[in-house]
Amino acid sequence: MFSFWKEVIEPKDDFEPDKETLIALMLNAKLRPLAYHQIALGSLSECIAHPREIFRPVIVSAAYAFILAHNHPSGDPRPSQADLSLTKNLREGASVLQISFLDHVIVGRAGFSFPPYFSFRDAGLL
Repeated sequence: MFSFWKEVIEPKDDFEPDKETLIALMLNAKLRPLAYHQIALGSLSECIAHPREIFRPVIVSAAYAFILAHNHPSGDPRPSQADLSLTKNLREGASVLQISFLDHVIVGRAGFSFPPYFSFRDAGLL
């Protein structure tokens, strides 16, 4: 997901690195990308998104699975309490909807930490 962010999201003309951007990448049953959708554009320190806003494009695209990603303009990819809470709520909702929630990735900035992202799956939180 980090590569997707760097290759697809950041190069867009309308990408604002000083604001949090939240996207969902929808995947088919073979875990191949169907589409991605920008869920929310926030401020320097937060991006507010309700689970229903995240699940809507996932359901509309008839996705088998999805990956959530957002950036931290500060460069620090460590999850905030809000990130942890949102991920927990999405995990529970995805289970009810029988949609695979594969990962939530927070993109930081190279040079701030290694790796320059945080993966909830890699950390054992998903």
